[in-house]
Amino acid sequence: MQQETKEIKEIIENDIWGTLKDFLDLGFHLGSGEKSIHLTVGLLLLLTVALFGANFILKWLRHLLTRKMEREDKQKFVSIFKFINYVVYLVAVLVTLSAAGIDITLIITASAALFVGLGLALQELFKDILGGIFIIVDKSLQVGDIVEVDGKVGKVFEIKLRTTRAITRDDKVLILPNHKFISDIVYNYTQNHKTTRESVSVGVAYGSNVELVTQILEQVAAEQKQVLKNPKPFVLFDDFGDSALVFSIHFFTNDSFSDPRIKSEMRYKINTKFKENNVTIPFPQRDVHIFQQKP
Repeated sequence: MQQETKEIKEIIENDIWGTLKDFLDLGFHLGSGEKSIHLTVGLLLLLTVALFGANFILKWLRHLLTRKMEREDKQKFVSIFKFINYVVYLVAVLVTLSAAGIDITLIITASAALFVGLGLALQELFKDILGGIFIIVDKSLQVGDIVEVDGKVGKVFEIKLRTTRAITRDDKVLILPNHKFISDIVYNYTQNHKTTRESVSVGVAYGSNVELVTQILEQVAAEQKQVLKNPKPFVLFDDFGDSALVFSIHFFTNDSFSDPRIKSEMRYKINTKFKENNVTIPFPQRDVHIFQQKP
């Protein structure tokens, strides 16, 4: 019995494992000693398994990170994981070359200098992509939001991984690099809700009936279609100006993108009603005193 077991063990070690080992050792063998190069079938099989394993793990991670996202947002992450795949493939190939006995020090040094140059040249691109990832993950910006960046107002209609596109009030496309949303001050008019508070200011002459002015402003706001009835518009007596008493009518609207048009219509109506009620909008006034010096 022991003799048979010993024979089976020798067959496995010498015949099966030996044959498999010889097969895995097939390949290119150049040189001898420390500077020898051995590019074998076993090494190539190990590289193949490592690449497939890395690809599977990255796909699983992408599914895990994007499983709760909408379909459009998921598609934006495909390019990121493709880039990571290429980096993993490059690292695996370099490790394989090193295991085969090829000196990769020169390759790594040249690659490092190349990547530093590319990193400096593509610094803004990486910042934009990072900003796009933050926007998609934390939902700080969505399609339909009205934003103000660098004094420009636009309604967002497309969010990409590198840029965000918005349509301005004069129907021009505003292309915003995504790093703006993580490094600059950005006003989002509609992130919390669709309603915003706006105002129109006007000055009337000193001596005007302030109660009448208040009634006219409230009436104009009440008659304006885009102005919400609730919350109710209100008037503020802002200041005693140099040449006028300054009032402002504050109102709420759910169409803040058309805000300039709403304010323009209200100014037309205010001007008309002031004329009907003899309320004067004064010009800037200055008193000039001339002192004549006696000889």
